[in-house]
Parts: sequence; structure tokens; C-alpha cells
Amino acid sequence: MTVPAPGPSLIDAVRAHEDAADYLLWPGELSLDHYEHVEPVHLASGARLEVFAKDGAGGTYFFCGEGGEERPVLYADSEGGAALLAVGLPELLRLLLVVPWWRDCREFTAEESREIAADYLEDEPGLDAGRVAAAAALGIELPTETEVLTRLRERATVTGRDYRLIFTPEGTEYRPLIVGV
Repeated sequence: MTVPAPGPSLIDAVRAHEDAADYLLWPGELSLDHYEHVEPVHLASGARLEVFAKDGAGGTYFFCGEGGEERPVLYADSEGGAALLAVGLPELLRLLLVVPWWRDCREFTAEESREIAADYLEDEPGLDAGRVAAAAALGIELPTETEVLTRLRERATVTGRDYRLIFTPEGTEYRPLIVGV
């Protein structure tokens, strides 16, 4: 029995496409440079955590469990908050391409996202073109803001209940970054 070869790595694709890497770095706040998280942590379930990216404010992106880029993605900020953002790297990249300002959303509506986006676009009017170029380079179809925000809220508040991040030395749980709206 032959085992099929793994599909192409999206991490490698991001690194190979400067437009995609640039957009994901800003405004997406995703740097694929490897760093350690600011403090020792583990999942309450005991599942494996693997750091694969950071953001500009000291936050960390982790793959959870065993496998490849299809694993759940947990984000932990440097202030003791955490949330499951996506199941798989493709879902995370869609979030960061469509709503890179997700951290500023409180109501998780498309209207709120558009208001926040207006501030970004005022300072950087080329962001929409950058988003389209990055998505094309990675072969990712862009869903609507509503779809992305609905999925984010569901991942963080329902699916994410099983992905509780613990500060290892004290055994204390990180606070949820996203609460049910």
C-alpha cells in the first residue's frame, strides 16, 4: 500500500510569495519567524502544542495536537489571553486575509469590521489590492466577512472550550480572548 505524498505546505507557500508574506505580516500580524512563547504553557488536555508563528505584539500561534497544517490553531497573546482561532492553517489564513483586525472586533459583525477596516484603509489604501494578491498567490478563495467572523466566534466560544491554555508554573488558565456575543 502506498501512502500519498503530503500536499503542498501553506507555510512554505507564504514564505515563497513575498506579497502573501508581506500582507500576512501587516496587517495580518503573522510572522513565521520562530520564537518561543513568552512563558511556559501547555494545553489542559495534555495535547501537543507547537509554536509556528508570532505576531508583532508578542502573541503566539500554536498548532494543537498531532499532524500537520490541518491541526487546530490556538492564539495566545502576551497578556494572558487565548482563543482557538481556526481548525487548520487555511482557515487561519482566510481569517487574517479577510479580517486582519479581528482583535479589534467586539461584536463580530461585518458592519463593525467594515468600520474598523475604514481606519486601516484611510492610512493604507492599497490593503484591498494586497489582500487580493496574497490570496491569489496562495490559491485561497476569500469568504465574506460575515462567514469569517461567524466561524471565528464559533471556533473560539464552542470548539475552543476543549483548547484551554494553562500557564504551567502556576497551573492557571489563560482567560478567553473571545467570549460569546
